[in-house]
Amino acid sequence: MSTAPTTPRPTPDAPETTGTTDPTDTGDRGAARRFGLPVATALVAGNIIGGGIFLLPASVAPYGTISLVAFGVLTLGAIALALVFGRLAHRLPHTGGPYVYARAAFGDFAGFLAAWSYWITAWVSNAALAVAAVGYLDVLIPVHESKAATIAAALLFQWLPALANLAGTRYVGAVQIVATVLKFVPLLLVAVGGLFFFDSANLGPFRGTDGSALGAVSASAAILLFSYLGVESAAVSAGEVRDPRRNVGRATVLGTLGAAALYLLGTVSVFGTVAHDKLVASTAPFSDAVNVMFGGSWGGTAIACMAMVSMLGALNGWTLLSAQAPYAAARDGLFPKVFTVKRRGVPTVGVLVTVVLASLLTVYNYTAGTKGVFETLVLVTTFTATVPYLLSTAAQIYFLLTGRADQVSKARLARDGVLAAAAFGFSLWLVAGSGYAAVYQGVLFLFVGVLVYAVMAARKGRVNGDAAPDAQDNPEG
Repeated sequence: MSTAPTTPRPTPDAPETTGTTDPTDTGDRGAARRFGLPVATALVAGNIIGGGIFLLPASVAPYGTISLVAFGVLTLGAIALALVFGRLAHRLPHTGGPYVYARAAFGDFAGFLAAWSYWITAWVSNAALAVAAVGYLDVLIPVHESKAATIAAALLFQWLPALANLAGTRYVGAVQIVATVLKFVPLLLVAVGGLFFFDSANLGPFRGTDGSALGAVSASAAILLFSYLGVESAAVSAGEVRDPRRNVGRATVLGTLGAAALYLLGTVSVFGTVAHDKLVASTAPFSDAVNVMFGGSWGGTAIACMAMVSMLGALNGWTLLSAQAPYAAARDGLFPKVFTVKRRGVPTVGVLVTVVLASLLTVYNYTAGTKGVFETLVLVTTFTATVPYLLSTAAQIYFLLTGRADQVSKARLARDGVLAAAAFGFSLWLVAGSGYAAVYQGVLFLFVGVLVYAVMAARKGRVNGDAAPDAQDNPEG
């Protein structure tokens, strides 16, 4: 029989209590809680609509137009996830999102796995976004002619948002609003304007691979999931949102619905304006679409500039999120204490560690071979992202099945149960579709995390004096 932990887990009906707190955190949190509903919605929409949509039409084009079916299914799953995160944030409106939910339901180890996986997803996503941004920079400057120039450009795209984050959450919010507004211009232009130039002859085959239709849908959905990463953004940063019980859920749903509408229209328009054989090889499909619509190259150049601003905005938001999950875990003694350091409302150490790791990963992938760098990084994030998604939806199912009146509204029980089950099944399907290679690499990342947890749990046990007793001295064990 193990002793009860001295650091209580947050519960749905009690405020969060953490074991490792930063004595300066009170002031930081007061300064950081500046996000109202508009900024929180912009954070969700800005992180969802990042570099993914600007490159993904070309990434899924080889599968054929069947990938549009995957996009539709993915949209329904993303909305289900958004609603689940909104309900969870209402119960537990604390910084950390999936980490907080998994830990409240299943304990420290599940919480750590959620935080660890989400952290990996964040900095690998940053590397992928930087690669996508370089593809549009190449429209303006032929950086792809030099590997050194390509790497330098990718690193610049990562470090500029990191510096903006280090300046404080006030600047993060300002950059996010501007970037979100600017990114809607090219997306709306292609999504709406492209329908007037739509030519069904450009669509190519319905199924471009030799495998089954279900396999093609699953494989393309695994790549397309990258375009929906960020649905949990407001929940992860709930501690910095004003009135989080009310605003987090609204921002999550509004941001996801807005992104979904633009995604579907934009992808259909690109498929119908750019010839299939050209789209498969494209590094800037939205620029190619605008060039077809208006002729010449000026339109594509303008779109490339806006796309890069969009990706910088996404990197800005993801850099903040990448520091929030380890910050919450570090306060509970499950991540190194150094991750609790905050300045001007931002976990500075988390930001710096994230940008360094993303930079190293970018350099490695480019030096190992540039072909398929974006797709490789995207599939790894697909697997790692589904771990906190699965744990979060499982936590929601757990809270619903407890049957406690103070935790579950009976009027909403059936609806919440269906949504949680759908979101869980959707996340599990994405794991299957991400492919053996991505699962293999993702599991390796997870196993490294298990070792980190062992060290941190042992240290926490020594500090709190709650280490499990020796089995020989504990016959009840």
